[in-house]
Amino acid sequence: MARKRKGVPRHGWLVLDKPGTMTSTQAMAKVRWMMNAEKAGHGGTLDPIATGILPIAFGEATKTVQYAMDGHKTYRFVMKFGEATDTDDRAGQVIATSDVRPTDEQIEKALEAFQGLISQVPPQYSAIKVDGERAYDLAREGEAVELAARTVRIDGFHLTGRPDNDHAEFEVECGKGTYMRSLARDLALAVGTVGHITVLRRLSVGPFTLANAVTLEQLEQIVAEGEPDRLLMPVAAPLDRLPAIDLTPVEADRLRHGQGVSLLRRADLDRLEALRGAGGEEGTALALTEGRPVALVRLEGGELKPARVLNL
Repeated sequence: MARKRKGVPRHGWLVLDKPGTMTSTQAMAKVRWMMNAEKAGHGGTLDPIATGILPIAFGEATKTVQYAMDGHKTYRFVMKFGEATDTDDRAGQVIATSDVRPTDEQIEKALEAFQGLISQVPPQYSAIKVDGERAYDLAREGEAVELAARTVRIDGFHLTGRPDNDHAEFEVECGKGTYMRSLARDLALAVGTVGHITVLRRLSVGPFTLANAVTLEQLEQIVAEGEPDRLLMPVAAPLDRLPAIDLTPVEADRLRHGQGVSLLRRADLDRLEALRGAGGEEGTALALTEGRPVALVRLEGGELKPARVLNL
């Protein structure tokens, strides 16, 4: 007999302004406990030293986590020149030094190579799995980890400040899978020195921004007032990039029971073409009825097939 999950069955997204004193998993667990939530997950790991946007999904929203992780992201970070660390941030041990300090002009020139699709090697201390083991676990055990380069998308990489000769401030707009620590490491090398991140803050993940974020302290106060659900954004919040299709209650009921819905007799041909050309997972769309999310669906032939049913 399955054990009943403890907690309240909440559904939706909470946007946490994560402190730089805990991991993303620790922060999610803390929020879940504070909200007394039955089920939770998070939409994209932040480094332990990083602060800022950590979207936390509750209940049926956990079925949409991948779409949050795939969303456009923005960051702000401070880099220190002249010291490389094994983690590529201030949490690590210094492994190399340099007396070279680049000028603003040299930095701006180097940034030109970090635009669009670029090849990036993740940090040694990362959550990427190597033969079933996390890279950071292997690195802590002293193993040299060979991580393959991956292609990431940089939409903007801007020098925004220069507090002193040793430090520079940047803002980055990027796609999924981009490591800020790798950007800082590689930029330092490009200007003839070494460097690491000292301050890192995520400003947005898809539709989740600092404007709708709360700190743990603010959440504690709101929970004490007995109104935690007012913080929740809709389950479908990260699905705004998907095409949506409205169904009748009868059609929606078919999807909820795992059955397909024929589109061949529907008049909405433009919507059918939008489904065929949907981005992300090919052919994926959000099915709605009377304004309520029903399921993530895929177009197969002339039918909508449920991929993930949202039990709301």
